[in-house]
Amino acid sequence: MKNKINNDNFISESVLKIGSVSEVKGKNILVRVDKNKNAPHLIFDGKIIKNVSVGSYVKIAKGYNEIIGKIEGEFISEDKNLENNNYTSKNNKIKRFLNVTLVGYIDNSIFRQGLKELPLIENDCYLLNDLEFNCIHSFAKIEDDKIKLGYLLNETNTPIELGVDKLFASHIGVFGNTGSGKSYTLSKIYYELLNKYKENTNFQKNAKFILIDFNGEYAIENDNDNIIVEKALKSRFFLSTSKSDKDRFPIPESEINDLTFWSILLKATEQTQKPFLNSSLFKKTLVEHTKTENGIKALIYNTLSTILTQGSRNLDKDFHIFFLDELFKLNNSSSVFPNIKDVRNRLKSGLKTDYGNWILENIKHGEKPNEFLFKLKEIVQSLVIDLSKQNSFVKIRLQIIINYFDVITKGYYSKEHIGPLYNRLESKFNEITKVFAVTNEDKIIINKKPLIVVNLNDVNVEMKKIIPLVICKYYYEFFKKNNLDRENYLNIIVDEAHNILSRNSIRESETWKDYRLETFEEIIKEGRKFGVFLTISSQRPFDISDTIISQLHNYFLHRLINNKDIEAIGRTVSYLDKISFDSLSILPQGGCILAGLSADLPVVMKIDKLPDENKPYNETIVLTKKWK
Repeated sequence: MKNKINNDNFISESVLKIGSVSEVKGKNILVRVDKNKNAPHLIFDGKIIKNVSVGSYVKIAKGYNEIIGKIEGEFISEDKNLENNNYTSKNNKIKRFLNVTLVGYIDNSIFRQGLKELPLIENDCYLLNDLEFNCIHSFAKIEDDKIKLGYLLNETNTPIELGVDKLFASHIGVFGNTGSGKSYTLSKIYYELLNKYKENTNFQKNAKFILIDFNGEYAIENDNDNIIVEKALKSRFFLSTSKSDKDRFPIPESEINDLTFWSILLKATEQTQKPFLNSSLFKKTLVEHTKTENGIKALIYNTLSTILTQGSRNLDKDFHIFFLDELFKLNNSSSVFPNIKDVRNRLKSGLKTDYGNWILENIKHGEKPNEFLFKLKEIVQSLVIDLSKQNSFVKIRLQIIINYFDVITKGYYSKEHIGPLYNRLESKFNEITKVFAVTNEDKIIINKKPLIVVNLNDVNVEMKKIIPLVICKYYYEFFKKNNLDRENYLNIIVDEAHNILSRNSIRESETWKDYRLETFEEIIKEGRKFGVFLTISSQRPFDISDTIISQLHNYFLHRLINNKDIEAIGRTVSYLDKISFDSLSILPQGGCILAGLSADLPVVMKIDKLPDENKPYNETIVLTKKWK
């Protein structure tokens, strides 16, 4: 029996042996192919197997060590051996060589990436048998939790299974042109994960996934929404800047009491407008007085009396009416001042003559006619204030309005300097209050549904940049403060990530661009410490910050056509070999290159099919079906 085993090994080695090493230059070696092994296929163990080809793997035997290399090219040369020129065939005059890059070794039937030694000249080179081939493409240990995403593109009987820990405790990038299958791959990754663990109580308690959906591909407004996972397991927010009856994403008050947030939203300049915003948000008198009904009336009375008795001649004649008009606009969205229109009319008709007489009589600075002030206070006291309608957004807008009229009246700021910011106030508040709702901090984090989908399909371009930033920044900061033991897990998934991570936008200020990029760069560089990970998907990797792409740990690369996108991948992704990189532009639909920490070697794979009900809502329209 022992002799039979030895004979089997001898036959196996003689069939699978293809040549020997002829040159060694570091990890790059040259293999000379035996002249009887130039056929495209071999017969081994009753099967037809592929002979050596570019992109396949070979084994080099050095004593008891088995070194694995990948074939990256081949060439031929003519045999000029003059002593032996009696060839039986012209083909035997050709010498075939393989350019092989060493990638690892096999140790106790386990593939190890990296090198511990180099081969020697004349070491034999072999094709891989089935066991060795499967060993190289087994990216997870037997005892690991795994998910199956697909199979090798050219070896359909070889499944690709990835370890859950290696894949999801990392930052993930999915890149590819439109129609290449990147959205499908993104859905497949999280479909497999959520369906594997969705019944586990600890998973529901400790894991959170937030999917920023720019184009409405991962959630639809009906009861049959099972994209990625069934509706019962996800919270959906359909946001809109054009409609007021849509969902509002809950954020805590701490997020909107932030100078940077309002500076970016209102496009405040650094020198004058930002200091004005700072005083509007944090001046103690404003903050405290806007909390109570009497405090708000005192602020309104003081502002009106200052305008009418201390304002310079350069002020608009009806500047006090303009102030009440602004309060009226605020009332339109919140109903905090139910009778503001009546108060405005009383003030306009009752004080017009008095105001004109004071100007004509050149009333001295600081002089306050008691009769007028008594009448003014009476009118302001008649104002009805419903504090139940005053949320945090209304409070901040009220603070900005009062502060604006106060500083302009007193001459602290020029109208030309802060007027442009103030003019943007109404439209920006209308947008922000349509998409966000201030809520208790516990409500936003404690959610039994593991997946949150934020649909931005009906949100304007500017708010599409701000909303993801606010959401991601809040969740990251929360985990940064409260998840130091890393018991909880957060994965922020950004589809069409170039919308928020672009480095080349010309429609925004440098301050805003720097702020959003720095925020996401911090998440991707530091988030792992706090259990926060980022998954980005994009058709334009060139537009995304190199810092972000280079910090990703696992890549799913679909077809890329644009040279700049391919260059961006080549510049920032260190896991790719030359063969994989060169194939980026010719990958078929659904095919992708898997590279990164979860795969020992880059492989070209085909993503498995998703059930129809779980597919993303992005299939290309079939025109002929619509036209017939």
